[in-house]
Parts: sequence; C-alpha cells; structure tokens
Amino acid sequence: MSTAASKDPAGELSEYDRKLPRKRVAAGVLFFDADGRVLLVDPVYKTPWEIPGGAVQWDESPRDGAVREVREELGLVRQPGRLLGIDWIGPRPGRSEGMVTIFDGGVLDPEEITAIQLQDEELRAFEFVGLEQVRERLITLLARRVEACVAARERGETVCLENGVPV
Repeated sequence: MSTAASKDPAGELSEYDRKLPRKRVAAGVLFFDADGRVLLVDPVYKTPWEIPGGAVQWDESPRDGAVREVREELGLVRQPGRLLGIDWIGPRPGRSEGMVTIFDGGVLDPEEITAIQLQDEELRAFEFVGLEQVRERLITLLARRVEACVAARERGETVCLENGVPV
C-alpha cells in the first residue's frame, strides 16, 4: 500500500470535491467448492455469518480491497474474477449509505480449501453452504445480494442491485 493510501486525502481535495457526498465502499468475493456451494465466514466481532471481504481503504480500488481482505481473512492470495454485482445500500440507523462490489472468486480446489488460514482476530470459522442455506446464515440484505450474484454468475452477467434487490 502506498503512503497516500494510509492518509485521508480530504485536505488535498478541491473545494468542489469536498462538497460532494461520501459513501462507504466495501468489496466481497464469492468462492465456491466443487459442489457449487458458497463459502461463508463467521466473524468474531458480530453475528451472523458473512462472505469474505470488507471495507475498501483510501486510495484502494474495490478489486484491490477484495484481494487484500481475502488475503488478511483467509490467507489466500488469489485474484478475483469478474464483477458479479454492485449493490447500493441506503442509510439505516447507525450506518451511512454505501456501495458494495461482489467479485467471482471461482471454485476453490481441495488444496486451496485446506490451505485456508483464518485470521483469529476476525474469523471464527468458515463453511461452504448450499444456496438454500444462505438465508439461514446471512442477514436478509446480504442473503438477497448473494443469491442475486450467484444467479448473475450462472447467467454470465453482472447485476445492479439496490438493497440487495436487482433493479
């Protein structure tokens, strides 16, 4: 990461740019096993389960953020595939609006799955689950997002979402 990535560039922005709204940006990756099940992770700091990924840092693209988060959380160094979806999440109590990008992580082979090393400070466990179990493990918003992105992957498309719903 460059030194510019670690500091807030707001002081360096033009007056026009400083007046523009700011949105949270996050990036996630959908990984699959040979049976087509999706990888979910169990965060230490909250419930319920999630998909691998997290907040994108200053001066970091969503794709680079996804690569960094997967490396930090799972110990996997892997370039994600194509963009499966982008989801706008409206503001809600305690949270500002945001944008989430979801990338295709592809199918992990048995050796890659065995090599997963969870970051103890962030994750308790991981598990591959069938699409029918996604709603049991994830909050409704994330479950809708995952289902829409899995469907987009199967169709070879990219989906635009608002609060997890295709538009």
